[in-house]
Amino acid sequence: MSGHVLSRVPKSWVLLACIGLLALNLRGPFVAVAPLVDPMQAELHFSPVLLGLLTSIPVLCFSLAAPLASLAARKFGAEFAVTLTILGVLAGVLVRSAGGPVLVVAGTVVIGLAITVGNIAVPLIIRRDFAPRRQGTAMGIYTAALNIGSFLTSVAMAPLAAVTGWRLALAAVAVLAVAAVVVWVLAVGPRTAFLVSGDDGGDAPLPRAAGSGWTTFGLTAGFGGQAFSYYGVTAWLPSYLHDELAMSTSEAGAASSIFQILAIVGGLGVPFAAKYMSTTAVAVTLGTLWLAVPLGLLLLPELWWLWSTAGGIAQGGGITLIFIAIIKLARDQASAGRMSATVQGLGYCLAAVAPPLVGFVHDSSGSWTPALLVILVSVLAFFVSTTLSVRKVPKGR
Repeated sequence: MSGHVLSRVPKSWVLLACIGLLALNLRGPFVAVAPLVDPMQAELHFSPVLLGLLTSIPVLCFSLAAPLASLAARKFGAEFAVTLTILGVLAGVLVRSAGGPVLVVAGTVVIGLAITVGNIAVPLIIRRDFAPRRQGTAMGIYTAALNIGSFLTSVAMAPLAAVTGWRLALAAVAVLAVAAVVVWVLAVGPRTAFLVSGDDGGDAPLPRAAGSGWTTFGLTAGFGGQAFSYYGVTAWLPSYLHDELAMSTSEAGAASSIFQILAIVGGLGVPFAAKYMSTTAVAVTLGTLWLAVPLGLLLLPELWWLWSTAGGIAQGGGITLIFIAIIKLARDQASAGRMSATVQGLGYCLAAVAPPLVGFVHDSSGSWTPALLVILVSVLAFFVSTTLSVRKVPKGR
């Protein structure tokens, strides 16, 4: 561990558990809305556009607020930034479930801003507090937990709402935030958790070439391709399965969950594979798996389960690989924060565009073929840019 000044630093396994629990809160709260759109619309009389914004607002926050989140992590310290994240998610979840349309939107914005801070702060903690040989594993657990949180929330919301109503179902997400803040404060100590500690970027800088502007540009393009592909497929795969394979709405929703849950395999598998393969080989493997989604659905749609499996592994592994590259190629903590903010800020901007653009192309053409070709282009951007950008990440580090 580096020489940052803290009153208390938890053991690595305790910190790893904290990171996993925190990650459960960084996607689930805004994914929770999708299964509840019908009862929410019936009571609140939202337009379809506004309902769509309830899922899009957090992604827009990931993009627009990333520079401010990076600044907050540097000025307040990573530990206090994590505390702000959890408390912000908790507050946003409670506000969103408490009132009318204004509070629903306001709570969603608070959730998006809070998660944006966590998106930046957690990789910085992993970079600073884990030995280089364990950083990949920690990052894999983090990204796997992101997908576990999304999956569990998506599965639980509709049955829970049928018993309690949509407001209490949305509020129930706060249980994870309460658990996370309690464990976090116990792990790092109240003084550290609530102390504004200032910039903790005092580690020795790497050579300038490691975190060059071209590397940042390449990782940004790779992350943008990954995020666009992920949100585009997530939004429209159920509709594709319904239209092309005559699945019912419930069957299509259940079938598309394969794409989500297999991300856990990718998140945990990339750090393991990187011990035995070059990062270039890992990137090529992930890019090939990603390509199977648009190409497979175009050529052999009846094997949708195979393409969803490949794509799920690829999307979970892709974000893990890019985050690993950021924390290992950045010169120091401050550079890591700036690089992460650039990569995520611009990348999530493309992610926010993906669902409406793919939907527009499909509606305009009356066919899924042009829409899948758009996904194919974004996957190729991920493949090429990520492969070229991660070449300097040493194997087994």
